[in-house]
Amino acid sequence: MDDNNKPLPPDAVGSASASAASLPTVSTHIYPKGALDVLSREEVARLRDASGAGLHDLLRRCALAVLTSGSANDDPRAAQELYPHFDIEVKQQDRGVRLELRNAPAMAFVDGQIIRGVAELLFAVVRDLAFTAIDLNGDPELGNSAGITDAVFRLLRNARVLFPADPNLVVCWGGHSIGQDEYKYTKQVGYELGLRGLDICTGCGPGAMKGPMKGATIAHAKQRRRRTRYIGITEPGIIAAESPNPIVNHLVIMPDIEKRLEAFVRMGHGIIVFPGGVGTAEEILYLLGILLREENAHLRFPLILTGPTGAAPYFEQIDKFIRLTLGDEAASLYDIIVADPIQVAKRMGGGIRKVKEQRVAQRDSFFFNWGLDVPLAFQQPFVPTHELMASLDLHHGRKPHALAADLRRAFSGIVAGNVKEAAMRQIEARGPFEINGDPDIMRALDALLRAFVEQRRMKISGDYQPCYKVVG
Repeated sequence: MDDNNKPLPPDAVGSASASAASLPTVSTHIYPKGALDVLSREEVARLRDASGAGLHDLLRRCALAVLTSGSANDDPRAAQELYPHFDIEVKQQDRGVRLELRNAPAMAFVDGQIIRGVAELLFAVVRDLAFTAIDLNGDPELGNSAGITDAVFRLLRNARVLFPADPNLVVCWGGHSIGQDEYKYTKQVGYELGLRGLDICTGCGPGAMKGPMKGATIAHAKQRRRRTRYIGITEPGIIAAESPNPIVNHLVIMPDIEKRLEAFVRMGHGIIVFPGGVGTAEEILYLLGILLREENAHLRFPLILTGPTGAAPYFEQIDKFIRLTLGDEAASLYDIIVADPIQVAKRMGGGIRKVKEQRVAQRDSFFFNWGLDVPLAFQQPFVPTHELMASLDLHHGRKPHALAADLRRAFSGIVAGNVKEAAMRQIEARGPFEINGDPDIMRALDALLRAFVEQRRMKISGDYQPCYKVVG
């Protein structure tokens, strides 16, 4: 950072103690450096507004998540309890934007200077929240599918993650709460992908979202690749529970989970799924629901499910659930490769070459998949409540992509109940969400969720208390 990013006098710096409120902190101001455009007066006002209509509280929570990057905790309230006096203020000056940090976690600083990567992610938070609040606020086009897709494009373009280069972006999905064997395997796969010149995009958190990036960094260094992308795509309700991992060099905060998922499938040229929990199941069902549509039957989209030998039963259970609910056609859309990182990378590399051939033939862009049909039902935000979760139509006889959409919402509600404050408060007040449907689907769903709990795929720390109840 430059000389303008200096800490305030020593009396503004906290000291360590056993009390959470007295953890080491730093108060300082920093200037964005090549990572954030100037903001309008309206944008600054919204970011500073602490009322219910303003963005200050959201900015504070997202900024704190970035400043505690690397924290091994998935409780969105933990960081706020550890740093209750943290605050951030955006100030507009003649020469640009200045961020005032008060009682910021000392772990984000080295010798009083903010770590450069942390600062870049912090500027990304301000950039994305400002853009979303002003450019998407009240946009009438968000009521139709094409308008939502265009909004996703504008958000990604504003974040400067769309590059007109040959297809090489692999999206990696998987759990934040995984064991060491699975984590090491994700690094091995990332290493093999990196050796083949492939970049990585994940949900930006720990576990299976960090491992592929970490493996790829070594491979990229060996191949002397200088322009590398480790893209992390998150959303406000998730980032507080899954702080960005330190390897992310492009952070994008989408307004909601649906736009986040669309960003993955529009940007990515192929997807690898590692073992995970309900969030990973939600992502799989989202993608399968889209690919099962007749409008997308012709599209090339490599999808590989992979993990170490010990993860074989996990994928068998996922595969069984998909075949029961969505049919064998859905299962034909993915490959399962166990304990073979080299084969995964080769298969993905070959699949992406076919993606390039198809994009060239159809004159579609390499950096954003305009040809993919994403229906409005997959784009409209689902904010779980007890009533909405109970009313999900989880019955046979529906078209597979329609059933996939509601199954995705069921898993999305459980994710919210696990890590999103608003849903957690609902459950504390009214008890678990109830899910019902055809008996065989409910038995399979219950077995899958019980396995996630037993394998500790729901939470990183503490005993897991289910936020759901399967009643059908």
